Amino acid sequence: MELYLYTALFAPIVGSLFAALFGMSKKNIIAGLVPSALLFVSWLASLKLLIYILGGGEEVHVELMTWMATGDLYVPYGFIVDQVSVTMMMVVTTVSTVVHVYSIGYMDHDKGFNRFFAWLSAFVFSMMVLVMSDNFLGLFIGWEGVGVCSWGLIGFWYHKETATWAANEAFIMNRIADLAMLIGIFLVYWNTGSIQYHEAFAAMPALDTSVLTAMGIFLFIGAMGKSAQFPLHTWLADAMEGPTPVSALIHAATMVTAGVYLVVRANPLYDLIPDVGLFIASLGAFVAMFAATMALVNRDMKRIIAYSTLSQLGYMFVAAGLGAYWVALFHLMAHAFFKALLFLGAGNVMHAMHDELDPFKMGDLKTSMKWTWIFMTLASVALAGIYPLAGFFSKDLILEVSFVEHHYILYTVLLLTAGLTAFYSFRLVALIFHGDDRHTENGVHPHEAYNFMLYAMLPLAILAVVAGMIFKTPYYEMVTQVLPAVEYHIHNHTTFWIMTIGTQLFVIASIVYAYKKYAKAVKVDKKVESGLLYQLLYNQYFIPQFYEEYFTKTYRELSEMMWKLDMKVVDATVDGVANVFHGTGKATHEMQNGNLSTMLRWMVIGTVVLLALAAAFTFGQSEGVVKMLSGLGAI
Repeated sequence: MELYLYTALFAPIVGSLFAALFGMSKKNIIAGLVPSALLFVSWLASLKLLIYILGGGEEVHVELMTWMATGDLYVPYGFIVDQVSVTMMMVVTTVSTVVHVYSIGYMDHDKGFNRFFAWLSAFVFSMMVLVMSDNFLGLFIGWEGVGVCSWGLIGFWYHKETATWAANEAFIMNRIADLAMLIGIFLVYWNTGSIQYHEAFAAMPALDTSVLTAMGIFLFIGAMGKSAQFPLHTWLADAMEGPTPVSALIHAATMVTAGVYLVVRANPLYDLIPDVGLFIASLGAFVAMFAATMALVNRDMKRIIAYSTLSQLGYMFVAAGLGAYWVALFHLMAHAFFKALLFLGAGNVMHAMHDELDPFKMGDLKTSMKWTWIFMTLASVALAGIYPLAGFFSKDLILEVSFVEHHYILYTVLLLTAGLTAFYSFRLVALIFHGDDRHTENGVHPHEAYNFMLYAMLPLAILAVVAGMIFKTPYYEMVTQVLPAVEYHIHNHTTFWIMTIGTQLFVIASIVYAYKKYAKAVKVDKKVESGLLYQLLYNQYFIPQFYEEYFTKTYRELSEMMWKLDMKVVDATVDGVANVFHGTGKATHEMQNGNLSTMLRWMVIGTVVLLALAAAFTFGQSEGVVKMLSGLGAI
């Protein structure tokens, strides 16, 4: 099994390096085909490992080499395939393979075609390192790897100022959170003597609660940055400046899911500090509602889908915070399939609409883009949580968890969020695919994507439909060998059916209302748009403006002040010393001009100076002898 582990891990980086060989060349289709094929090989290896684990096989644990060995600190390049990591490996490789194949068509006419696949495969490799490492430092290396690759991919079109700004924002905001994560890792090592998962978790029950709380908080701050939880959330929507396949990969299977994975992996720690877990769940519920409200009024297709990711991450953190780690991982898996499908569908629409993002300028695209309409509608139904699609099973479980654990406020918030999710999802579908044709008048004649791009999306469409039904039972039996095996059932069947049917009716009513409002003639209500509530939601509660005014601007002004101090004091001092020596050299360089008369003149001057110094020295010594003899006479 070790060979399969190495294949799954290293195939993506081989593809990345291969594509990088063509980085400075013109587009070469091979630079896209080979990385895609190697991603498929990684998927096959991951599938083989999944079958092995499902069959009752023991975890596969390998130590590639020693990384750090000093004193009591021993950190190997170690990797582990267990029930949790193999689930993540399958999610990452499945979505990544689809995105790679899709990108061959999407980036077909882009000058950076070769460079794109080098970054994209490196991104997948970093995520595989993150989920397969057997220790916190290895996880952190992958963690930083996805951060660097996201910077390169979000800012891929570096000639656009908005793209480079968004890339820098994502990178810097994550560095803030990562500092806290490093402190958390240090606390783990300092107090347990190890950063290997098994050893560190085994030592934690003996530690003081205050120490465990500090560990959990600092690690979770790192997760907040990577999974864009409030207040470190603003980068996620701005990251839409990157190519759409990048958005699909970041939001579905890689970067933003890393924070959830960290909490799930560190479940032995969070089980010991339930108060921190409750805070995580509360923040998750707030973010779920917070992001959904912003999606209600947004007029950027990709940002609406991005806000839905942020909202669903909130659901995952609610489950993880309440100790239902396997439920959080289940929703992560199901969400990856339909969210990737949504983004790739949005990519088809963008290509057809000449990169237009405002759904109010579209309409009736189902006529010319039938398959994209079907795929995006399926993904939206799954996102809304309609039975029997994947989203129903995973989201419904999270609602059950909050109800069974008697957190009724969290349950109510999540239930309301489910209704909002259904509304904004089908607001988007109605505006894009239904109603009047609002694009022909702008000279746009949409067309369907390449057939192979649609075929690439088909596996995601199938999984969005069946993932919940197929994976729930075997998935639960597998992952609960590592995660707490707690089942969440409402034992009163009447209550259960009322809640389930009530939730479904509420969600369906939200969908019907969205269609009624947006599927026909779209009228922009200027009075509503100028209202305080609309402006509050449209401007993201003015949080980006607050950050700009009180953090970015203040930091910029401080930097300018320090720059002036550096120029006028530090640089001026250094330059002054240099100017003194330069001036002295310039004034005396005539001494060595090569002219014999000048050199003899200076020799005479030098001789006179030396004789004068010798005379002064001799006189000084004689005077000293006289003083000494006078002193002796006095005695």
